[in-house]
Amino acid sequence: MYLKTLNLINYKNFKNQTFEFNSKVNCFVGSNGIGKTNILDAIYLLSFGKSYFNPIASQNIKHGEDFFVVDGRYSKDSKEEKIIVSLKRGGKKVIKRNSKSYNRFSDHIGLLPLVIISPVDRDLITEGSDLRRKFIDGVISQNDKIYLDQIIRYNKVLFQRNSLLKQFYLSRTFDHDTIDIYNEQLSKIGNLIFNKRKEFLELFSPIFFEKYSIISNNKEKVNLNYKSQLKNHRLQDLLTSNIEKDKVLQYTSVGTHKDDIEFMIENYPVKKFGSQGQQKSFLIALKLAQYEVLKTKSGTSPILLLDDIFDKLDSKRVKQIIKMVNDSNFGQLFISDTDAKRTENVVKSSHENYEIFKL
Repeated sequence: MYLKTLNLINYKNFKNQTFEFNSKVNCFVGSNGIGKTNILDAIYLLSFGKSYFNPIASQNIKHGEDFFVVDGRYSKDSKEEKIIVSLKRGGKKVIKRNSKSYNRFSDHIGLLPLVIISPVDRDLITEGSDLRRKFIDGVISQNDKIYLDQIIRYNKVLFQRNSLLKQFYLSRTFDHDTIDIYNEQLSKIGNLIFNKRKEFLELFSPIFFEKYSIISNNKEKVNLNYKSQLKNHRLQDLLTSNIEKDKVLQYTSVGTHKDDIEFMIENYPVKKFGSQGQQKSFLIALKLAQYEVLKTKSGTSPILLLDDIFDKLDSKRVKQIIKMVNDSNFGQLFISDTDAKRTENVVKSSHENYEIFKL
């Protein structure tokens, strides 16, 4: 699978721009602020129906314009797939596959597997647990529609339970029977989510360890610790025993929406004890492990987007990453960099066909 052409109309800083891509390696080079990352973001948008960098869709419309259109043509399984994502200011986003609109955006997820590695991924380390859950859920969902539906259902029931708790608080009333209905629904779905996350991390972790070991040249040991209240307790019991606390807080304080993944280096949190280079190596290893899992599960080489990943890495780690890309059977690759010479040296060493776009 590969992206053949990309057309941007009023997307971020692009008025009307068309690109024709190499089926293997494509590089965007130029100074900061010129739009390199915006091109990668448009490619991400075609796979997921949303921006990687700005979740407020209307803010991706070029200033002074009323709409955007991102149009991509792919070659997949010897067929052409045409994907269009469009948005009018004040309207609803539309995703079309071969001229037909989706009824549910979630039906599009997994059609065009993709992995992005970007400087903003550092938020996975520095920010709250919700981002780490979304990372895990996103990897699983690209190849598991049932799991994606479970996540959507769980969040819907959770929203309803939280709304009910607020209503009880304001009215100074309480209905055990209604709460029990939501507890039962959350417990059933939550157990499925917990088991799937646990199963996934058992598969994912050894691959991640291997990738990090290669990047760091076996210098440090890393670990991923799955933290969940469901490890030692049934969710039904947790919901019941914490109801008085939930009534005061006016939201659900226990469940799989509180799960987290601890990122560890030499048995210490990488957030506090990892250098910038170690943190970046950690994130790149996570994403390369994600790539391998998606490739195995889907039977298709995902598109790989590398956004300014060589910054803050020493030359030895850069060489190890390049070696991994060379030695692995990667599909189509997109790279953005401010250093044109560095980029060309990287892609020349890959022995693959490549195209360099100077912006």
